[in-house]
Amino acid sequence: MHIKIAGFSADELLKQYQENLFNDFLPFMDEYIIDHQYGGFKCNTDRSGNNITNNKRTWFDGRGVWVYSYLYNNFKKAPKYLEIANKTIDLLFKAKTDSELWPWSYDQFGNDLKERSPDIYGNLFVAEGLIEYSIATGDVSYMHQAKNILFNCVKLYDSEDYLYDFDYRPDVSTIRKPRVLGHWMIMLSLSKSILKHEYDADIEALSDRCLDALLNHHLNPEFGLMVEFLEKDLSLPKDGLDQFVYIGHAIESLWMIMDEAIRRNDHALFNKSCDLFKYHVEVAWDDVYGGVFHGLENVNENKWLLEKVLWAQQEVLIGLMMIIEFTDDEWAYRWFDKAYNHVINTYPLEKHGYRLWNIGGDRKMTFQKEGIRIENYHTPRHLMLNIQLLNKIKAKWDESYGK
Repeated sequence: MHIKIAGFSADELLKQYQENLFNDFLPFMDEYIIDHQYGGFKCNTDRSGNNITNNKRTWFDGRGVWVYSYLYNNFKKAPKYLEIANKTIDLLFKAKTDSELWPWSYDQFGNDLKERSPDIYGNLFVAEGLIEYSIATGDVSYMHQAKNILFNCVKLYDSEDYLYDFDYRPDVSTIRKPRVLGHWMIMLSLSKSILKHEYDADIEALSDRCLDALLNHHLNPEFGLMVEFLEKDLSLPKDGLDQFVYIGHAIESLWMIMDEAIRRNDHALFNKSCDLFKYHVEVAWDDVYGGVFHGLENVNENKWLLEKVLWAQQEVLIGLMMIIEFTDDEWAYRWFDKAYNHVINTYPLEKHGYRLWNIGGDRKMTFQKEGIRIENYHTPRHLMLNIQLLNKIKAKWDESYGK
C-alpha cells in the first residue's frame, strides 16, 4: 500500500483539494457568477469577474443546481446552497416553454434568446439537478419531475424525429439521427444517481441499456476505442464517423461505468471498464507536452484535435482516484502522479494574476489573457468527488498505519 499520492500524503493532497474548492472556486462563484436576485449562473464572464452578459444557459443552470445540491448533501447543510439551487430551479421553469426541450439559452429573466436549437443534453442536466435537489430537500415531487424528464428524453432519443447537430467534424454532415455516446453517458449517470438513492425497476433497465450501448456497440472492435456516434440501429457509421473518438467523453463514461459497477458490486464489470479506462487514458496522453487530448478525429490516420481542455484532464483524475481507492492499483498511482502534476502546474491561473483554473487552450496551453466563460460544473465535480475519495483513502491509511 502506498502512503503518498503524487508525492503528497493523503492529508496534504486533501488540503490542496479543499483549498481549491472552498477558498478559490466557491467564493468566485458567489461573488461573480451566481445571480442571487434572479437565479441561475452568469457563466459568460471573464477571468476578472466582469460579466460580459447576464445571459444564462440551460446546461449551466441545470448543472449548477446539481453542484449546490450535492454540496448540501455531502459537505455542509448550508441553507445558502439550497437557496442558490432553488432560485435556479425557479428560473429554469420560468424559461421552459411549451416545447419539449428547454431553450438553449435565455436572458437574465428567463426569456428565450433563440440562439440555436436545443438538444436533449439541456433537459438531462435539468433532471440531474432535480434529482440531487430532491435528495437534499426530501421533496419527492422533484424526483418525479426528474424521472419524467429523463424518460421523455429517452422517448425523444428513440424517435425518428430526433436530430442531433454536432460540430466536432467539419468534413461530414452535422445534422443526423445518431446514437451519441455522450447521451448514453448522461442517462447512465442520472440512472446511477437515482439508484443510489432508491430502487426503480425502469431506471435499472435504463442503466442496463446504457451499459449495453456503451460497452457492446460504441466500443469499436477494430481498435478497442469507444466511438462517439453510431447509426440509429447502433451500427457503425459509414461516412468516416466510425473513426471519430471523442476520447474525453469515453474516459468520462468509463469512470461512470466503474462507479456503477461498484454500486452493483459487479467485479467483472468494474475490471472491464477499468481496463478500458486505462487504455483510453494511455492512448489520449500527449507524451510531448503532457495532459490528454479530448478528440481523435480519425483513428487510422492518427489525426487528433490538438487543443487541450481542462474537463478532460479532470475526468482522468476522477477515474484514477477511483481506481486508487477501490483497488490500490500501482498503475493508477503512477498515472495520477503524471496527470495531477501536469494539471496543477499548467491550469491554475494564480501565476497569471487571476483566480480559478484555465478551462482550455492550445496543445501547449499557451496563456491567453482573454476569457469569456467560467466553468461551473466539471471543476467542482472533480474537486468534490476526489475529496470524498481521498477521505476514504485517508481512513484506510489511518487504519493501516495509524494516525
